[in-house]
Amino acid sequence: MPKLTDDYNENCQLLNDALRTRESFDVLFREIKLGDKNIAVFFLDGMTKDPVTSPMFSFWMQKTPEDMGEMPADAAHFAERFIPHTETLVSSDVYTLVRAVLSGQIVCLAEGIGEAIMADMREYPPRPIVEPENDKVLTGPHEGFAESILTNTALLRRRIRDPKLTMRRVQIGQDSRTDVVLCYIDGKANADEAEKMYTRLSSIRTSSLTIGQQSLLEQLVPQQRWNPFPKVRYTERPDAAAACLMEGRLLILTDNAPNAMIAPTGFFDFLQNTNDYYFPPLVGTYLRWVRLILFILTVLLPPAWLLLNRYPHILPENLQFVVLQSSLSLPVFVQFLIVELVIDALRLSSLNTPSSLGNAFAVVGALVLGDAAVNAGWFHAEIVLYMAFVAIANFAQPSFELGYAFKLARMLLLVATALGGIWGFAAAFVFELLVLGFTKTISGKSYLYPLIPFDGKALGRLMFQARVR
Repeated sequence: MPKLTDDYNENCQLLNDALRTRESFDVLFREIKLGDKNIAVFFLDGMTKDPVTSPMFSFWMQKTPEDMGEMPADAAHFAERFIPHTETLVSSDVYTLVRAVLSGQIVCLAEGIGEAIMADMREYPPRPIVEPENDKVLTGPHEGFAESILTNTALLRRRIRDPKLTMRRVQIGQDSRTDVVLCYIDGKANADEAEKMYTRLSSIRTSSLTIGQQSLLEQLVPQQRWNPFPKVRYTERPDAAAACLMEGRLLILTDNAPNAMIAPTGFFDFLQNTNDYYFPPLVGTYLRWVRLILFILTVLLPPAWLLLNRYPHILPENLQFVVLQSSLSLPVFVQFLIVELVIDALRLSSLNTPSSLGNAFAVVGALVLGDAAVNAGWFHAEIVLYMAFVAIANFAQPSFELGYAFKLARMLLLVATALGGIWGFAAAFVFELLVLGFTKTISGKSYLYPLIPFDGKALGRLMFQARVR
């Protein structure tokens, strides 16, 4: 990109061509008289603070040549005298100025000055700060992150009024130039992890973050695309994000995304939930253990039941009731797989159903389909019962990514058990343990930390809730 010169008209032509103001209706170019000098202003309609810009333009227009005195010789002195705004930068690089305008800043050109002033007066279209739908609490604040990154950083600053709370911004995407902020508390977070994460964010080379945070995650963890276990947690709650910062975690905020990525994240971190901290420690610990038991049951219950029905002789007499007393034309493991697909079909359908009908549609669909399938002799009632329990237990934790990882692990165990019996079950189970063991977090640690490598204190903090300080 070329540089600005001392020729005012040439500079205006350069920026008009680069920003294509004649073709795009929302990229505005305005010329204002300041005394006997021309001032050119470039900005985006809808992304500037009118209560700030309007008084500034009015102030310029009211200046007479007598009021002006001697015109400043450079852009920095011009900004000091005539731009009553704290956030200003000076540049002569056209590429930098174009990116500033497209990100919502105002760019000012003054006649006789070969540099432009960038004033950060942007105001993104806001969404009300409301409670997240997927991360609700019984008590505590009912507010969540919004799509504006400035709103989200302010919500964190409101809770942590410590100068050590560090927020480092990078722009990612050659075309989109998406703002991404790395947040951590200096002294609590691991300094090496924070520096490595900032370096990795700064070194990302892509045209744009098409799918927002998911595109960013795939750039950060490119070598584990076929591993279903999530490498980060997401939260839409500022209080949960602030608690993670106080624990020494790193947060990644992405513009246009109403949540924060928490890193590094291992398997045992998903035992925690925001609701736990709003109960006494004993109740919070109980909820974590219930969540752990449900984690195990959602993966192992259907395959283990299928294995017991294949080898009923290993069951004692008083547990023979779990064995099927009749057989149907469809194999049992096929019934399980079909019900898995039906549950996903109901979930996808409810997402595309108007909100006023969504809950009723899911309940009625599940009841009608389940009851009709059992009465028609297509499925065993026990299979529908177990899969209904699994579907409900999946919602014991808010991470959809972990829920689908459990689903794939469960389906692999079902198929392996059906094909290989007890040896197939054992082989699939060992394979899944190895996958968990060799999985790395986004910072390179073991996914099963603090179990592998063993750290008793860290494991105790995850399994037993301490008092909130």
